[in-house]
Amino acid sequence: MKRVVIAGVSGAIGGALAQRLLQRDADTRVIGLCRNPDAAPEPLRTEERCSLLSWDAEDPASPRAVAEALETVLGRDDGIDTFIYAAGLLHGQGMFPEKRLEDLESASLARAFAVNATGFGLLARALLPWLRHREFKRIAAISAKVGSITDNGFGGWYAYRSSKAALNMLVRNLSIELPRRCKPIACVALHPGTTESALSEPFSQSLAKLKVHTPAQTADNLVRVLEGLGDESNGRFFSWDGSELPW
Repeated sequence: MKRVVIAGVSGAIGGALAQRLLQRDADTRVIGLCRNPDAAPEPLRTEERCSLLSWDAEDPASPRAVAEALETVLGRDDGIDTFIYAAGLLHGQGMFPEKRLEDLESASLARAFAVNATGFGLLARALLPWLRHREFKRIAAISAKVGSITDNGFGGWYAYRSSKAALNMLVRNLSIELPRRCKPIACVALHPGTTESALSEPFSQSLAKLKVHTPAQTADNLVRVLEGLGDESNGRFFSWDGSELPW
């Protein structure tokens, strides 16, 4: 993993992943995508091997702008060997996880799909020219266990669960098409585990009963899973500890 694109690099998990990958290998180069590069972690803003590009998951035109900017940073012939989608939206202004059907709003559903699913698909399309080289490639979407249809025994959280399930389907679709066009490749979904972040902060009381990781711990866990990926991993859904989750 020496030429890595990480979407959502200003978030807790995306930022920690970028820093961990840069620390582990002096030859690694990271291209970090986020809405406001000035909001990225300070170590990334001052790191010569990290290029920060503006990207907005809710703007369908943004992936094309990213591709144009990437042309000046990394040649298509060099390619990327790892694409990590770490953007995610659970709550925001006027938006909170639904406890019952009456809480469901079309605007919240649309925003969740735009950030959690659509943004991933459109970025994968924009990055396709950088995935055609013959080295092994990894595409990893940071999903969530609550996006598993099989594992859903509690209900609620309609927008988040549905958008993460859609993200998982995009991963499965890509895992079928991309080996025909960009072999060798592994396209997977990853559950990061519960992580201390702005996304989880409103649920701190509930989290007291769960195993919660720091962003650095989550990054270490996910890097271990990513390092262990091979051709046989393609199209699978992994948890942070390397175990496989049901779709």
